[in-house]
Amino acid sequence: MANGLLAAGFNFSMVDAGEFNDWYDTEHLPERKGCEGFLNAVRWVGVDDPKVAIATYDLVSHQVLHDPAYLAIARDNLSPWSKRITAKMKRLLRIEADQLIPGNEVARNDSPNLLIFASNVKAENEVEVLQWYTEEHIGNLKKVPGVISARFFHSHAGTHNYVALYEMDSPQVCTSAEWKAAALTPWTKKMRPFLNDVLYVVLKRYGSQG
Repeated sequence: MANGLLAAGFNFSMVDAGEFNDWYDTEHLPERKGCEGFLNAVRWVGVDDPKVAIATYDLVSHQVLHDPAYLAIARDNLSPWSKRITAKMKRLLRIEADQLIPGNEVARNDSPNLLIFASNVKAENEVEVLQWYTEEHIGNLKKVPGVISARFFHSHAGTHNYVALYEMDSPQVCTSAEWKAAALTPWTKKMRPFLNDVLYVVLKRYGSQG
């Protein structure tokens, strides 16, 4: 069975940064890390906008998100603190996904940067988009110098139905000539109109996690 992924992101401009980080570090992440089936929990913040925060959680399977342990702390059962904080923020991303490529890889412990590319693909375009990701796009970008890992997911619920995560050793990797040559192929240009509601964010690992 493929690994799962939970990813959630916010713009927290309307929340005090100190309280936001206290909430994430002392309650929100520990609650989720304590659920059976959660393999890790990593916080990221925007390179260009530090008020953008995204957390990624690798899972044994996305079915973990339907288990009683998770449901007890999520959705309608969020804590009062969580409800108060999340009500003030703008949600950018939430996905509950299966890992399609490579299938069972998890986040590295020391990757300093992450590029997240999320999109919605209409049903009539999914076959070719999946073929493009599988046969060309992920493989091309994984070979770019500075790319540590490249993973691709299908989401069953949330804001986007496809998400790619690229761990990198610097934010400049995705602006390099090698990246552009790998990414901007004729097939990529053909696929672009099929990728809707795109979220493209370059992130750095949240500092207090070391």
